[in-house]
Amino acid sequence: MRTAALAAAVALPLAHAAPAVTALPALRQRLLPGLHGVGSPDRVALTFDDGPDPESTPHFLDVLAAHRIRATFFVLGVMLRRRPDLGRRLVAAGHEVALHGWAHDNLLLRGPAGTVRDLTRAYDLVADVTGRPPAFLRPPYGVLTGAALVAARRLRLRPVLWSCWGRDWTASATGDGVRRRVLAGLRGGGTVLLHDSSCAAAPGAWRAGLAALPGLLAECRHRGWRVGPLSGHGLAAR
Repeated sequence: MRTAALAAAVALPLAHAAPAVTALPALRQRLLPGLHGVGSPDRVALTFDDGPDPESTPHFLDVLAAHRIRATFFVLGVMLRRRPDLGRRLVAAGHEVALHGWAHDNLLLRGPAGTVRDLTRAYDLVADVTGRPPAFLRPPYGVLTGAALVAARRLRLRPVLWSCWGRDWTASATGDGVRRRVLAGLRGGGTVLLHDSSCAAAPGAWRAGLAALPGLLAECRHRGWRVGPLSGHGLAAR
């Protein structure tokens, strides 16, 4: 009996933490291309994390509207609760609203019950505010856990991370640097991660991502890639 209890005490934390290994890009690109965000080779999925933020999100919406581009916004429950009007504006503009979590917490530091509870209430809030249940989940820092996967299965959410990013959350980020970093790792079928809020980043860092966006979209057009949201991206099988 003691041996079984000890085995369970060891197994449960391992089951909770083991999925976090997918935060390693090389591993998921090779073994889990759908989680890596790999889709149709003639497309690029454009995604934003951490909003909606009244200081910054409207600027991103203006640029996307000017280029007639739709994207996927992974929102935080705490941010959406403060400004539900921005969530509705995202949908009205034709963008896709997906789930980033309730708060920007590393889920390894949340217990299983708390993780399921937080993701469920964030899911319910997105559905209530936008009128549409979210289809995708991207946990903060790209760190999945066993509890997050259980919640995703219950809520019919598909976890999707990213294939390239611009490190646009740092204090030293610049528009040119973000654009060059994204393009250095971007291939047809890739998923781009940018941030439309600096709520979990260096103050004002969002301006670098915003400055990078027009040039990034222009280069995607030049390379013959259609840019759009994750829905319709033709993600690789789970």
